[in-house]
Amino acid sequence: MAEPRPGLALRFQRRFLAARPLRSLPWPELEQSLRTAPDSALLADILHKTILHPLCVKYPPSAKYRRCFLTELIKKLESTAAEPLDELYEALADVLKEEEESTHCYKNYLLPSGDCVSLCESTALISGGTTGLLTWEAALHLAQWALQNPSLFRGRTVLELGSGIGFTGIAICKSCQPRTFIFSDCHPRVLQQLGENLQLNGLTPGPEVTWSTQRESQGQEGEGQSCQTPEVMVAELDWGSVTEKQLLALRADVVIAADVVYDPEIILALIGMLQKLSTSRADRKAPEVFIASTIRNPDTYQLFQAELDKAGIRWQVIPAHSSCNFLYDVQPDVTILQLFV
Repeated sequence: MAEPRPGLALRFQRRFLAARPLRSLPWPELEQSLRTAPDSALLADILHKTILHPLCVKYPPSAKYRRCFLTELIKKLESTAAEPLDELYEALADVLKEEEESTHCYKNYLLPSGDCVSLCESTALISGGTTGLLTWEAALHLAQWALQNPSLFRGRTVLELGSGIGFTGIAICKSCQPRTFIFSDCHPRVLQQLGENLQLNGLTPGPEVTWSTQRESQGQEGEGQSCQTPEVMVAELDWGSVTEKQLLALRADVVIAADVVYDPEIILALIGMLQKLSTSRADRKAPEVFIASTIRNPDTYQLFQAELDKAGIRWQVIPAHSSCNFLYDVQPDVTILQLFV
């Protein structure tokens, strides 16, 4: 049998599968048939002539429309004494799975060097019980500031707290030539997506950081020297449970974080971790710490500053450009603080 012509398929969709809210089934004759003969056989016939029709399978309407349509059919089925229709529930399960998968998209961020950062991101603010599956504004601003100050990272070991899906760290690895970059987060789903994004950008992380062994010192002579291919590591780091010894083992020269100041409980955990970082220096020079924050709630941000003061951690505002090249819509109020631990 010849393939249906696209024009015919589009006309079929326009006539029978127009994506609109469903108050009832879209075809009056089918609605009447359901009233007079609400049985599984009729519903199966409807399913095969619509959602499972070859033209619909080849040129499907939106997942949302199909979900609404199948839900309506199931309501009709369950409102009668008809036998359950497995095909109907299987079709709905397939659409729900497709909708879940479609909550991710791929984004490319062009760097000043002409290279780009490619990321698989969530299209939802909250996905998988976390907000860490998309790139937030402060991460974009922090990356732009880092790219304008590459000497701060060149030849050094950088620890990023709350890396999320990796934009800032990947941009630094591609443009600032760090010796080692340690991505860290505590959410399993985020860490999984982070690993995939590193691979997507040609960065192969070494073995996952384990806390039982201490990393060997690179030596002070390595600082400042260019490193075309940085060592990349991923650490599962819980701010509340990490120890001074574990932080010392990372031997970080620079510590960065973006959009980690948004909840009072998280702020207290972050301050506690920074205090551990301060006491874990041994005879090493204290790391330079930079935290970028989008000020959504001024009270929360002021609490962060107050807790820093209470903990004896000095801070200063780092001048940064008010606009970000990676953003094309409204520019948020983002501040970068340097902390002295």
